Amino acid sequence: MAPDPIWNTPATVHKCTARILHIENSQRVGGDYEITPDASRDVAGLNDTQKALLTTWLVDQRLQGVQCPRITNDIVKHAIAKQPLYARKRAERLLQFMANQSSRLGEELDSDRDAFQNGAYAWSESARKDEVISCLEYLNKRGWIQSCYRFLTVTVEGYNQLEAQAVNIISKQAFVAMWFNTTMNEVYENGLKLGIKCAGYEPIRIDKKPDVNKIDDEILAEIRRSRFLVADFTQGCDGARGGVYFEAGFALGLDIPVIFTCRHDMESKLHFDTRQYAHILWNTPKDLRKNLRNRIIARIGEGPCLTNANS
Repeated sequence: MAPDPIWNTPATVHKCTARILHIENSQRVGGDYEITPDASRDVAGLNDTQKALLTTWLVDQRLQGVQCPRITNDIVKHAIAKQPLYARKRAERLLQFMANQSSRLGEELDSDRDAFQNGAYAWSESARKDEVISCLEYLNKRGWIQSCYRFLTVTVEGYNQLEAQAVNIISKQAFVAMWFNTTMNEVYENGLKLGIKCAGYEPIRIDKKPDVNKIDDEILAEIRRSRFLVADFTQGCDGARGGVYFEAGFALGLDIPVIFTCRHDMESKLHFDTRQYAHILWNTPKDLRKNLRNRIIARIGEGPCLTNANS
């Protein structure tokens, strides 16, 4: 055992290479991650609030299906520059953590256990105990949890709230944002489209929708109807596709999951604001199809059309 580089709490630290440390079982940040030596030095100078923001980045990466995110010095700078989560969002994320820890309805969680306390700090972007307590008090007043001494239980109302938070959870539609160019036809047909269908969902590309009226309104409406959005940031010689960035940002603002993809040779052209997200980097439509399918299933789950999808 060795201390976690961020919070100095117990973890298992391995040296993968001369340049990368692999941290396992760090409950205070919600799981495993990798960190570069430069980032380790940057992290050592952070205050607790900044460390909480970096922890939120790690939790978010895992929610996007990245099991072992890598922290670089650029990631540290990006994470601590973000605005803190709203208080209600912090409490709702804590509720999600508690539901994840419960294996059955009505299960009591021991709030004195180190694993619970560390996870509660990580998921609620908290640096101090009183912040976690405030979130728990909010959840209790809303009737989403019950407390009995040190034991906490997610109520039926709490699970109902989590279901209400899940955007378009029953939708089978996946919105595709990409560069509409003939050079991308095969990428869409044999990569993006098939990857989505093989995961059990139905892709929609706005330029292929019949009877489109005002396109801007149609785009926003279809994003709202979608279970998730796939954004491919491959671009041509005339520069970045502004529409793709806008559509991805609009979906994120609605808490609709976004899966980021990009042709491998275009990685260096990604805008800094989106470079922090884990992109599926592809070379051929075939590897895009396979990796996209796997990412969708890992992050979103199998879709309702899976039995009809082509494998």
